[in-house]
Amino acid sequence: MIRITVPALPPRRMKGVGKVSQKPYDLQVVTIYCHVSDTNGQPLPYPEKSELMLDGDEAPPRPGDYTLSPASLYVDRQGRLAVAPKLVPIQKPA
Repeated sequence: MIRITVPALPPRRMKGVGKVSQKPYDLQVVTIYCHVSDTNGQPLPYPEKSELMLDGDEAPPRPGDYTLSPASLYVDRQGRLAVAPKLVPIQKPA
């Protein structure tokens, strides 16, 4: 399981018009921290900082710990395994 921590930081908003497509875009960028392992499967001592892109009207995740939904994985046009992160809250033990 990959644990992802969403800190209590506001999302960064990006609006503009694409250079090539000339279509408007409206995105939110949320800072996340991924608790991952090295190539030998050993957990890294510190989480890796990353960013999660959301559509303009998509609600940002609340601060807390998440994992990736199985729906996050798909096979792209070239037949390669790809990831489009969909976060699922980690349930804390009762």
